[in-house]
Amino acid sequence: AVVSTQSTGENRELSPKTFLSMVSNFLYQRRFGPYFVEPVIAGLDPKTDEPFIASTDLIGCPMVTNDFVVAGTCLEQLYGMCETLYKPDMQPEELFECISQALLNAQDRDAYSGWGGVVYVIEPNKITKRELKARMD
Repeated sequence: AVVSTQSTGENRELSPKTFLSMVSNFLYQRRFGPYFVEPVIAGLDPKTDEPFIASTDLIGCPMVTNDFVVAGTCLEQLYGMCETLYKPDMQPEELFECISQALLNAQDRDAYSGWGGVVYVIEPNKITKRELKARMD
């Protein structure tokens, strides 16, 4: 979900942190019959443009971090690739390359994953979306 298009009843933009709380509470309410999802929430704070990235498990337990989060069937492989390739303060093009390489290499090592992915790079003035093609076996 794109947080900048969501608003509260008071016509204020939701910060990604607030959106994480909403998703977390929603998932926790369904903990005995959960949705089998692992949401990844990323965005920029509307006031400070500070980056925010977090994820939750299927019952809404949040994990907020300053570097990266992973989710999905190949998360063990993604952790290894992200720990190897990520470094702080990357430029948008470097970040895209890091994400793309981590995603494609992790998918190659997981039998359940494949068919590529979609990478969004969020900047204060634009959101860049690029699709990645991967193996289709």
